Amino acid sequence: MPLEILLVLVVGGIAGITLLLHLTGRSRLCVLSPELAWSEWLRHAPDDSIIDVTVAHDGHAALIRTETGNGLLWSFGADTVARHLPDFDLLDHPQGFEVQFHDFGTPKAIIHLDERERRHWQHLMEPA
Repeated sequence: MPLEILLVLVVGGIAGITLLLHLTGRSRLCVLSPELAWSEWLRHAPDDSIIDVTVAHDGHAALIRTETGNGLLWSFGADTVARHLPDFDLLDHPQGFEVQFHDFGTPKAIIHLDERERRHWQHLMEPA
């Protein structure tokens, strides 16, 4: 098969799959409720005992307080990502906070927060 035809088939297939996922709603961010954040955290870290869940107003991030420390859960497409917060940098961002993890696999997450939420989350994320 000529390379030009193969290239058209590959690019067309990827574009078609992307369009299909977008039209079926699979490209929307997961919106978290306290209950969903609780269950998603336990899906990622089943051995944790959750004390409290604080969900951002936009529903795309949640701060999870567990017996072993804080954790962050955020939307990543239609799924979620969860990370414990043993070592991180909390930087101001125009839309809220930028959390930089000291982990090669998870370089950063941007959490969208309003001014009131920003102060509350900053207080909750301070090291004990």
